[in-house]
Formats: sequence, C-alpha cells, structure tokens
Amino acid sequence: MKTLIGGAIAAVAGVIGMAIWFGAFLQLLAGAIPVMLLLGGCLALYLGFDELKDTWQRENGVAPAEASSDLDKFKSENEELKKEIESLKTKK
Repeated sequence: MKTLIGGAIAAVAGVIGMAIWFGAFLQLLAGAIPVMLLLGGCLALYLGFDELKDTWQRENGVAPAEASSDLDKFKSENEELKKEIESLKTKK
C-alpha cells in the first residue's frame, strides 16, 4: 500500500514538474538523443563487425578460438566430475 501511494505521489510530482520545466526537459532530450544514437550506432557497428569476423572464420573452416577453448575446458571438467562420482560410488 505504501508503494502504491508513493508511486501516485511521484507520478503527480512528475506531471507537475513536466508542466513547469517543459522547456528544460525538451532541451535535455535534444541533447541526449544524439548521444544515444551515437552510442547505439557504435555498439551496432562493433557487434556487426564481430559477427562478420565469425562468419569469415566459419567460411574458412576455422572455429572461433573462444568456442573451442571453452569446449575443451568443459570436456575436461566433465571428465573430472565423472571420475569423482565414480570414486564416491566405490567408497560406499
């Protein structure tokens, strides 16, 4: 109940604040949108280049290095756990 009342008060205060400082809000929005577009574009470029690099590696028959090292690590860990389980079974 406290959360509902607090949320209602915050919403009313937000509406009043938007009415009073609408010009400042628009100015802030005008400054923030280009920055968000720039950062989003840079992230999209980075992700697209990374995906393209992975595609080139797959076409050349080379698996990505991280995937193969992770696979080897998980296989060795799996074998160690199997040995541990077998040793615990024989102790009983």
